[in-house]
Amino acid sequence: MTMDIHQILKRLPHRYPLLLVDRVLEYEVGKSLVALKNVTINEPFFVGHFPSRPVMPGVLILEALAQAAALLSLESAGVEIDEKTLVYFAAIDHARFKRPVEPGDQLRLEITLLRLRQGVQRFAARAMVGTELAAEAEMMCAIRRVP
Repeated sequence: MTMDIHQILKRLPHRYPLLLVDRVLEYEVGKSLVALKNVTINEPFFVGHFPSRPVMPGVLILEALAQAAALLSLESAGVEIDEKTLVYFAAIDHARFKRPVEPGDQLRLEITLLRLRQGVQRFAARAMVGTELAAEAEMMCAIRRVP
């Protein structure tokens, strides 16, 4: 199954400039998801990071992976998102950055569900540019209702 930007906007509360998933290429509920983030020079963070050699901040690569993991988390749990439902980024482990991400790159966000316990999901996450690994980490997400 796939998701276009309209379906993503219905599931994630993020908006410009912090929505970092453009399309979901495929997902299998309870197993994995592959999404895309098109990186353009128009991203607001490139103004200051770094003006002479624009590089996507590592924390935003991790945020893109967390958003993709949230999409898999919601689909796997069968939860409809509303203003009182959020997917919280609960933990990150073993984060490694292997390659800079620059304007013109397309990040392929690969998420694999490792385990689910009491509403908390653990994922293996990889950000690829072409065949090169840009970043990887293990992440945890939790779906919660807020007052």
